[in-house]
Amino acid sequence: MNKNESKYFNTAIRMDEALITLLEKKDFEYITIKEICDTAGVNRSTFYLHYENTSDLLREATQYILDRFLSYFPVDVQSISARFLESDLKDLVYISPKYLTPYLTFIRDNRRVFKTAVKEVGSLGFDKVYEKMFVHIFDPILTRFDFPEETKAYTMKFYLSGITAIVMEWLENNCTDSIDTITGVIMQCVVGKLYANE
Repeated sequence: MNKNESKYFNTAIRMDEALITLLEKKDFEYITIKEICDTAGVNRSTFYLHYENTSDLLREATQYILDRFLSYFPVDVQSISARFLESDLKDLVYISPKYLTPYLTFIRDNRRVFKTAVKEVGSLGFDKVYEKMFVHIFDPILTRFDFPEETKAYTMKFYLSGITAIVMEWLENNCTDSIDTITGVIMQCVVGKLYANE
């Protein structure tokens, strides 16, 4: 990466972080370019060198958050979707320490980002990310477990809402409980106390 690319990259990160910081305080539609520039420590001309409008920055910030999130998972976990059809059913159970530990580690390390993402799910475009995850990950898994087509969406809402509620409570407590403790709570809620320790 040459000096200009590095400078561009660093400025983009500062603006992504500025937008995320501002989203903690107000809804996206009320955030101005001036506020973004002031928070990032750049001038308006620099903003317009990188983006046409705040929506462009929002798209980039969403990708920035997702890239950071995926970097917490081992490569074999990131490419799991390619193995859905051949995997044993036991390998398709993702409520386990292997998957929950990197997920919860990301949340603990990026509390502010995660709270913003939950609060601004529509603005950041994570609703579209969820739709893609449902089509490419959740639906194939539920199909392998013979879930009826008409109940798949309800089942995933139940899992995701429950896990999100546990995580939000953990965040409210400033992540004072260990990741192992929260992993155990999630596993007990999803698979039951009897099977959570297997």
